[in-house]
Amino acid sequence: MVFEEKMIQNGEPDEEEEEEDEEEMVDPLETIRQKCEETEHCVHAREKLEACETRVGSRSETTEDCTEELFDFLHARDHCVAHKVFHSVK
Repeated sequence: MVFEEKMIQNGEPDEEEEEEDEEEMVDPLETIRQKCEETEHCVHAREKLEACETRVGSRSETTEDCTEELFDFLHARDHCVAHKVFHSVK
């Protein structure tokens, strides 16, 4: 209790004031990834990935996985991101 009073008397901000001062940081890479996922090429790749996941999920015994479709989607998204990400870097 005495320690807390000394902190308040010294003028140090308490936790509530610190939280109000901090701005919420937004990762520009995540924002760009979300925008790129909405492009035509990425939407097509995502549809293939989701179709594969549905097909594999509906089977009880299968050796098929959706690795190729996942890599195709990630490649399409990252290709789009690569052209835009450096414009937002300071």
